[in-house]
Amino acid sequence: MFGGLVWILVASSNVPLPLLQGWVMFVSVTAFIFSLIFLGVFLSGMVTQIDANWNFLDFAYHFTVFVFYFGAFLLEAATTSLHDLHCNRTMDLQPLLSDNQYNINVAATIFAFVTTACYGCSLGLALRRWRP
Repeated sequence: MFGGLVWILVASSNVPLPLLQGWVMFVSVTAFIFSLIFLGVFLSGMVTQIDANWNFLDFAYHFTVFVFYFGAFLLEAATTSLHDLHCNRTMDLQPLLSDNQYNINVAATIFAFVTTACYGCSLGLALRRWRP
């Protein structure tokens, strides 16, 4: 749920730095879709039909998403910190992020941190289930 908010907030900020925020968008969209698929597999009962070590798969999935989301959080925070950076647009110096874009990016940074923390907690719980 929080990852979807990150996705919406970054998209609504008009992505002023595509190099940094492109990764944030990729991680939030991919994690959102795969989390829905992972949830669907568990809710549909396919877990009992597929012979796999689901505790390990759960741990590996949450570890991977945690690492990617932590990087996305750092990139979003870096983008937000560039608020006072001025760039030359049409012969006058303007801030890189407008005040509205800055506020949206602050919210996206906060929700990226919350999402990272949630995946970190899920990672810890998956580790407890996986290790005897």
